[in-house]
Amino acid sequence: MTDENNVRTAYAAITRRGFMGLALAAASFSLAACGASSSASGEGSASTSSSSSDTSSDSSTISDATDTSDQPTGPYASGVHHATIEVTDYGTISVALNANVAPITVSNFADLVEQGFYNGLTFHRVVKDFMIQGGDPNGDGTGGSDTTIKGEFSANGVKNDIAHVRGTISMARSSDYNSASSQFFIVQKTAASLNGRYAAFGNVTDGMDVVDAIVDATADKGDSNGILPKEDQPVIASITMVD
Repeated sequence: MTDENNVRTAYAAITRRGFMGLALAAASFSLAACGASSSASGEGSASTSSSSSDTSSDSSTISDATDTSDQPTGPYASGVHHATIEVTDYGTISVALNANVAPITVSNFADLVEQGFYNGLTFHRVVKDFMIQGGDPNGDGTGGSDTTIKGEFSANGVKNDIAHVRGTISMARSSDYNSASSQFFIVQKTAASLNGRYAAFGNVTDGMDVVDAIVDATADKGDSNGILPKEDQPVIASITMVD
C-alpha cells in the first residue's frame, strides 16, 4: 500500500468513543481513535474527503459565537493564551490558544490543564503526514474527562476560521458534534478536510520538531488506526498554562 493510501486509510479517525470516523469517511481514516475503517476508538473522525455518509446537522446558519448560555466566563474565555506541553524524551511543544475564536474549547482545555488532568497521559495515536493525538486517560482512544463540550466549528453552527494546517491544535470527537472532552490532536500536515468539522483552537508556536520526532519514532509501530502499543506511547509529562 502506498504512503498516500495509508494516509487516506488513516484519515478517518479522531474520535473519542467508538472511533466512528466522523463518518466523513470516503476513505477510512477519521479523527477519532485514528481508525481506519469501521469502529475503533478515539475522539473525532475525519477523512481525506467528506461524503454524504457524514451525518452532520443542518449548518445553514452559522453564528459568530456560541449561544450565550454556552459561553464560559472564566479567565480563559477570551484572548490568546499560551501553554507548554512537555513530552518525556522528546522536548517541549509550545502552543497559542485562541479563545476569541473557540472560548468553550480553550476554557475546557485550560481547566483540565490546571487540574493536572493531562500530566502523565500519552500521545496514543500517531499517523504520519496527518497528526498526533493524545489526552486519553485510557490510552487507547476510548476515554475522556467527566464532561463533554459543544463543538465550535461551522458544521455545528459556530463560526471558526482556524484552518487545520501544519501545527494546528484541535479537538478530537466522536460522530456526535458535541462529544469532545479531553482528547486533542496536533496536525503534522495540512488537512483541509477537517476544516469546519473539528474545533481547532490554536497553533504550535514552537516545537514542531518535537511533533515530527514523535511521528518519526512511533508512526510505524501503530495499528491500522495509528493506535500505539502502550509501551511506545510518548508520555505527556505535563501541560502548563503560561498565561
